[in-house]
Amino acid sequence: MSAAGAAGAAAGYLARRAAQKERVRLLYRRALKDTLNWAVNRHHFYQHASDLREKFEANKHAEDLDTIDRLIQDGEASYGKLRHPDPYIVPWAPGGSKFCRNPPPPAGIEIVYDYGREDD
Repeated sequence: MSAAGAAGAAAGYLARRAAQKERVRLLYRRALKDTLNWAVNRHHFYQHASDLREKFEANKHAEDLDTIDRLIQDGEASYGKLRHPDPYIVPWAPGGSKFCRNPPPPAGIEIVYDYGREDD
């Protein structure tokens, strides 16, 4: 293999590993947030979060790229099956109960922001 071919293979390997790391990070973050949806009390959440971390740490030292891809796909499939059907949404976030609660006033209504100050 030429030097350019070796550099291309190394760059491809590093790009694939970076993509895998990002997928694992996102999967862990989503699963951890979803664990909070299932927990009734905070002390239950801590135990479930610890169990989740152990599952991720068990495969931390996998080196084969195809094995890592398979583990990620299995984890995403497992997460898809165990997602909470009614997740908590922060009230003021999109989809929350307070999102856009105060719609803009209708056309033709003028709002004066002078707070009691009179014109000179």
